[in-house]
Amino acid sequence: METGTAKVIDKKVYTSPAAAVPPKRSSVKRFLKVFLARKVVVFSLFVLLSLVFVAIFAPLVAPYDPYYQDLTKSLQKPSMEHLLGTDMLGRDVLSRIIYGSRVSIAVGIVSVIIAGGIGMILGLIAGYFGGFIDSIIMRFMDAMMAIPMIILALFIGSALGGGLDSVMISLGIALVPSYARLTRGQVLSVKESDYVLAGTISGTSNFKNMFVHVLPNSLSPIIVLVTMNLGIAILAEAALSFLGMGINPPGAAWGAMVNEGYKYLMSQPVLSIAPGIAIIIVVLSFNIVGDALRDALDPRLRGRI
Repeated sequence: METGTAKVIDKKVYTSPAAAVPPKRSSVKRFLKVFLARKVVVFSLFVLLSLVFVAIFAPLVAPYDPYYQDLTKSLQKPSMEHLLGTDMLGRDVLSRIIYGSRVSIAVGIVSVIIAGGIGMILGLIAGYFGGFIDSIIMRFMDAMMAIPMIILALFIGSALGGGLDSVMISLGIALVPSYARLTRGQVLSVKESDYVLAGTISGTSNFKNMFVHVLPNSLSPIIVLVTMNLGIAILAEAALSFLGMGINPPGAAWGAMVNEGYKYLMSQPVLSIAPGIAIIIVVLSFNIVGDALRDALDPRLRGRI
């Protein structure tokens, strides 16, 4: 007698192997379960999405023109008219923080694109070919890493003449070694896989092997690094703007606002504290999301979820 997947043989019930296998959870559901498991990650995602929304629709969200100067309203304290007060030139602080989010998003995205593009290509070439090419590329990366990132970015930005474009380029170049080293390590592991060796034996070109077989299977940790470096780039841009090498006046940038406001820290602390809190919240949100991505993409967790 046969009932479902169970069979009765000599009055004993045997269950087919198919019935004992639990239903397979889709990779997307598994990823979302781990990624959104903590409330702090959901909150951080909300913060980042809000930042993007505010940056895109800044003219609609900002209550005032961030560049309009009214010296009769200079250094006003927070009020219903100006929620975060005004700066020394009578400009609305909240509006300038909102417009400053555009600079932060632009610097973070562009610098990471520059660093990721250059670093991944160099790491891919070094890891795949090895030998003399690997030694030359990685010794150059080691030399760059010997210099603190902010010092290297400050030197490159000064050589380029300052301004927002120079900050993006200098931060992008300063972040290259981290991508090159991580990509090289991943490539050294992936290139020994059977499918890569099979492609080499069958006559597949090195270019196709690198960009079709090796690189796509090395992206998981690089995606995590991209997320974390967005926060690092925003923090570094704020530091460079604080040192006077960021966006040119009268443009709004969080680091420059902290620099302008610290002179009035005792009488009008909100001028420095408000943009400083914005920097802290955004950088922490990127780091938390990056940490959650690392957990969700960790292959060691896949068998337990």
